Amino acid sequence: MSGLKPVTVPDVRAAKGQTPLVMVTAYDAPTARIADDAGVDLILVGDSVAMVVLGYDDTLQVTIEDMAHHTAAVARTHPRALVVGDLPWMSYHQGANDAVGNAAKLIRAGAKSVKLEGGAKRVPVIGAIVDAEIPVMGHLGLTPQSVHALGGFKVQGRTAEAARLLIADARALVEAGVFAIVLECVPDDVATLVTEAVPVPTIGIGAGSTCDGQVLVMHDLLGLEDRVTPRFVRRYAEMKSDGVEAVARYAADVRARTFPGPNEGYRLPGDAAEELGLYGGSGHASMSA
Repeated sequence: MSGLKPVTVPDVRAAKGQTPLVMVTAYDAPTARIADDAGVDLILVGDSVAMVVLGYDDTLQVTIEDMAHHTAAVARTHPRALVVGDLPWMSYHQGANDAVGNAAKLIRAGAKSVKLEGGAKRVPVIGAIVDAEIPVMGHLGLTPQSVHALGGFKVQGRTAEAARLLIADARALVEAGVFAIVLECVPDDVATLVTEAVPVPTIGIGAGSTCDGQVLVMHDLLGLEDRVTPRFVRRYAEMKSDGVEAVARYAADVRARTFPGPNEGYRLPGDAAEELGLYGGSGHASMSA
């Protein structure tokens, strides 16, 4: 989306109650270009890279160095979309100084803001990061970094007490200075209550249509990842199956020696071929570099 004004943190904050924000999770230059060319508003370099790209079973294995590496790859595409770098597990759990230092690593890698998980107990580190002039996005509901404490990847906020706690946590995050909040895997009506309770945009994933925006992982919506299909994922392409078919066709052509063909390679110029006694000495000039 070259030539268009880049999306800024104030732009995102001002989108509350307006046209829904579009965020996708991408982890490298090719997927960042797809997202930006499609006109999304935010690109999240998520710690879900651990499972989607790096092959881990959860997000707990990914490091701040991993996140900086993938954030830099996305940022090098210079997208119009706002780049949000995800702070991984144990990068903000050991105090404000550690949190600010790790947030700075993602900003130096090219992120324009960072995201972290958790409610009111994260207020001190959020405040410290915001005081360092680094914008912070919150994340409530299903927080994958807490998968063991939650007892698995489960819908959150399913009781009245849990719903009230989510609202209180959201208000606490706003008070600490977040510019937006991701709501993951909470009942639709609870997400509506949270959205109405805070003055910053909520971005839902498995949280209904009343949030101020939505986020999906690029690999999920393109059908590149098909091992797990959460009910909140809508596939807009089937690139995994298309890719398997394409590679199978390529393999068949290689084995049949129909790839590469005569126009998919390079040949010597006629004089060099004649000198080497090739092509029957005909001297026909063919494709050259």
